[in-house]
Order: sequence, then C-alpha cells, then structure tokens
Amino acid sequence: MSTQPNSVFVACVPIANFPTSKSASSDPWEEFSNIFRRGQQPLPHAWANVFGPLRRGTVDDLVIVGQIGQSLDGRIATESGHSKYINGPAGLVHLHRLRALMDAIVVGVGTALADDPQLTVRRVAGPQPARVVIDPKGRLGADARMFADDGVWRVLITAQGARCAPPSGVEIIALPTTDGQIAPSAILAALAGRGMRRMLIEGGANTVSRFLAAGCLDRLHVIVAPIILGAGGPGLILPSLERADQAPRMPIRVHKIEDDVLFDCDLSPQRVALGVAKKST
Repeated sequence: MSTQPNSVFVACVPIANFPTSKSASSDPWEEFSNIFRRGQQPLPHAWANVFGPLRRGTVDDLVIVGQIGQSLDGRIATESGHSKYINGPAGLVHLHRLRALMDAIVVGVGTALADDPQLTVRRVAGPQPARVVIDPKGRLGADARMFADDGVWRVLITAQGARCAPPSGVEIIALPTTDGQIAPSAILAALAGRGMRRMLIEGGANTVSRFLAAGCLDRLHVIVAPIILGAGGPGLILPSLERADQAPRMPIRVHKIEDDVLFDCDLSPQRVALGVAKKST
C-alpha cells in the first residue's frame, strides 16, 4: 500500500482484553469517560490511542466523527436490507463507547425509519447524548424510539416550511434547503449554537457520505467485519473519480477489536471550519 509522507499507519493493536460490558464493580471505562470529559488530566493508556484524538478539535472548537460498520467488501447490509449485526459484539461496544463520549448523535431519517434505533448508551457506562434526526420532509413518526421521553434532549432537524409533528418535548430546528437537502455545515452550526461540541454522525451511509463529501468530519471510524456479503448496500457513496491517483489519502490508525478491525481515519486536514459551541458540555 502506497502512502504519502503525511500518512500515519499504526499496526493493529488488540483492544479485546478491555471490559466490554458494565460491571457491578469499579468500571475502568466509566473512569476513562469521566476523565475524557473533564479534559484536564492525561488519559489512561487503555483507550487513549483510540479515543484520545476525539478529545479536542484541531480545526476549531468542534469534534465531528463519522461511523460506519461494514463487511470486507464494503457492504453495510445485505441486498434485502438486513444489517443486524454485521459487526461483532466488541464492534457494537465500540459504537456505544463512541456514543458515551459525544454530546449528540446524528442520524438521517432513512436510518431512523429502517432501523428504528434507540441511539442510547446501553452496552457501557456513560451519559446519554442528545439524539438528532435529519428529516427534511417530516417523515418520522411520533412513535419512533429515538423520540422516547427519557429525559434526553431530542432534536428534529427539518426543512423550513415542512410540516412535522414530533412528540411534545422534541425540539424542531428548521433550516433552509438546496435541492431538498440541508447542508451538513448548517446542521452542525445549529447544533453547536445549542452547546453541542462533540457530535457523532452515526448513519446511515448516505448521511455519513454527505458529511464526508462536505468536508465536515474530523475523524471517520470504519469498523470492518471479517465477512463478505456480495451484493448489498455500499458503506460510502461519494462522487466518482476519473483516476485512482486523484483519490485523497489520509493519516490512519488501525486497531483490532476482537474479530473486527477499526480504521480510524484522520480527516482534519480537509475539514472546513465550522465555529465553536455556544457552551461546552
């Protein structure tokens, strides 16, 4: 594999020996997440290589992370749309650890309709982040599980003039559209204006791809499972290139998570400036 001088390749480091669930005794992950959020003392070594880069932004005050779980052949679902679960239990724990470190989780309405996700932190200890759905046409029903009234901030981002009727307590943010789409930078600016500093763009593939194409991601976590699905939904959907050498290369770190492999891609050199959060959470 060829690399450019600024590329970084780190050999696979197994992290499967760390706890993968809550425990009645002292939980090292809970201690780690508390130190991570306080942001003053050095991080414990166990998870520092994986999550340390998410602690502070290098472009501005924000840290925006995209996450994709896929097969070896780059599929996020079978041809019929089935996707639970491509990644193994440790890969799912990694996703919940990401959630626990974020101020907000963002998904597109397609994922919300297809999977009806809870978007909660359940597999590890940690605070519950805000749950945000991008729904320009107000398609998501009031009974969606991510709208559950559990004391967590819930947000529906929609197009100006759209008719939508989420449950009571769900904040509606109406933003302008271009060709029916809301600009990723406008979404992030609106959330930052409400105090969200670290945000996870969790899915689906189209939403993560739009944020990537718009230069709105600091990191991209791609968790690859040792399976081949053949036909099915692609992980990333980006504009085509005429030549392979036109594809941008990026610094990466690689980590082994039991049977899965995490590619942690540093996209900060191409990330556009987005601003600062109104308040740090």
